[in-house]
Amino acid sequence: MTNFTERGPTGLLLPRYRPDGDRTHPPLLSPEYGSTVLRAPSRPLALLPQRLTEITGPLLGADRLGPLDHDLTRQHEDEPLGQRIIVHGQVRDGDGRPVPGTLVEVWQPNAAGRYRHAVDNWPAPLDPNFTGVGRTLTDADGRYRFVTVQPGAYPWRNHLNAWRPAHIHFSLFGRAFTQRLVTQMYFPGDPLFFQDPIFNSIPDPAARQRLVSRYDHSVSEPEWALGYEFDLVLRGRESTPFEDGDDDDD
Repeated sequence: MTNFTERGPTGLLLPRYRPDGDRTHPPLLSPEYGSTVLRAPSRPLALLPQRLTEITGPLLGADRLGPLDHDLTRQHEDEPLGQRIIVHGQVRDGDGRPVPGTLVEVWQPNAAGRYRHAVDNWPAPLDPNFTGVGRTLTDADGRYRFVTVQPGAYPWRNHLNAWRPAHIHFSLFGRAFTQRLVTQMYFPGDPLFFQDPIFNSIPDPAARQRLVSRYDHSVSEPEWALGYEFDLVLRGRESTPFEDGDDDDD
């Protein structure tokens, strides 16, 4: 979204949002994705200026990270079940420059496709050694790295015989909680893309493919883990599609 101004009823110039004008990001209202009908805003979006609360709020620095936050396979006493994977990439701005010090968070279901969440009760097993949540900061070159397990597909009742493709949720924070972008990473060759309204809500088919990670054999470790690369571009022509809202379990 791009900031601009318009005159309010008193004649003052007021900050507002307007779409970037491309076909990269999904619309707020995508009727085939059922829950957007209930949650899409019915009024124009308004820019909320940063006030003292945002400026003096919690800092998102390295001192808030735990030593195993980036490795979802070592956060419990034993290892989780499933195919171990390494997910890495770079966060870049619209000019291709790396973005260092960005807080990157991930969350995902386990290898059976089940979230550790109170309302996720479909009959797939929970894994006592997998919570499915991680976070890290990008380094000086804007790079991040997670170790986790391959997530499973799961049913979600959006339409008849609806299954979500395997995916990992990504959240990127700037320097305040109001500076947040949310997206999803998919895996190459997934047979469920054709019926997933979240993936297909992105108008441009080429932009959809920017949500699909790339298998990276150079990062795969022999007899230990497969590697996947997923870069995140914040703005511009090659921007990663981001969600305008946040739905933790979809």
